[in-house]
Amino acid sequence: MPAPRIEKIFAAINIGSFRISAMIAGLTGDGEMIVLGSGHRAADGIRRGYVTDMDAATHAVRDAIERAERAADVQVDAVWIGCANAGLTSAIREVDIEIGGRRIEQDDIDYLLVDARDQIIPEAGEQRAVLHAQPAFYVLDQAQGVANPRGLHADTLSVAIHVMEAETGPLRNLMEAVQSAHLEVAGVVGAAVASGHACLTEEERDLGVAVIDMGAEVTHISVHAGGMLVGMDVLPYGSGDITDAIASAFGIRRAQAERLKCVYGSAIASPTDNREMIPLSADSTGRGEMIPRAELISVITGQLARWTDDVSKALKSLGFVAGRGSNGRQIVLTGGGAELAGLADYVQQALAKPVRTGRAPAMTGLPEAHATPGFASLAGLVLHAAADPVDIRAHGTIGDGARGGGRNLLARMVRAVREYF
Repeated sequence: MPAPRIEKIFAAINIGSFRISAMIAGLTGDGEMIVLGSGHRAADGIRRGYVTDMDAATHAVRDAIERAERAADVQVDAVWIGCANAGLTSAIREVDIEIGGRRIEQDDIDYLLVDARDQIIPEAGEQRAVLHAQPAFYVLDQAQGVANPRGLHADTLSVAIHVMEAETGPLRNLMEAVQSAHLEVAGVVGAAVASGHACLTEEERDLGVAVIDMGAEVTHISVHAGGMLVGMDVLPYGSGDITDAIASAFGIRRAQAERLKCVYGSAIASPTDNREMIPLSADSTGRGEMIPRAELISVITGQLARWTDDVSKALKSLGFVAGRGSNGRQIVLTGGGAELAGLADYVQQALAKPVRTGRAPAMTGLPEAHATPGFASLAGLVLHAAADPVDIRAHGTIGDGARGGGRNLLARMVRAVREYF
């Protein structure tokens, strides 16, 4: 059987604080995404999602993409990059126009979206840039969730737009690290958008779900409802802070603490932990100090208690209230931190919500080592790029045809919005 014909290639780089990973994937004529190659390496020059050493970050980016290129046997010129922390903010903005009770025509929708595009652009001098501006649904007077308002009557027509912004300085540093590695930036995607794209089903987005993406030094919390991302928050805390706490508590190096956490660590204590002795470190003879596993678990759960408390506060501020019977339904836990044994059960108990671990969907050619929660955002980047989501910034200006221009793009926008419902 002949190999499927690749029609378009997408490349992505996820720049994390623990690792920098790259993926090259091809889209077939049948719409299947095939992973051609992927690679990763330890992160350098990145601290809590910010570029802190341009030369080191550039070298790490170049190394990661070259590993993916060798595995794919293809060279790429442009990549999509994930933005983990650049002062990210997210909000739903409503823009409306008066209709006066008459029948809504296509020209009204065109004008509304053009007007919305102009309103979401930051004012001159404001040190922020828009990463995403996606129309989600229309509102007719008090009726929300309208996919296509054409032909309906209303006094006021509104459109709800999800807008994600980032600070321009950190964003430019991120892009420059990639460009200095002789790569063009095809697009910048907020980490919360990438993880949601990889881990969530359409039904989960519609019913209401929170995604907790626990990285090494940053945790992204995003809430999805009604088919759209409705809010997000970023905590400057991740699984690396647990590693640091272990290193500090037992007076060992970070590398030793990381191994201890991965091999013997857990978020859930068991009755046997006090009796089970584990090696704290090994000397040249292979022997070293032994400690009860319960001491390690105690350090881990102590850090997790503070983390889940902050996560709970963030979810509450985003309208996803913890506790059974509240308006939040389910939590999806992903990111490298989600690979800690027992973490999903711990979060479920702490937040009193059903919790599942989120991974990238099954993709042909995806290595088993990269089919884990720690690489979900990377897969989400290429999936987001291939989906080519509608962005309202692509629309023209009001002067380019007043209430009439851009019908082809608007038709595409309306079709995309209709797919949400």
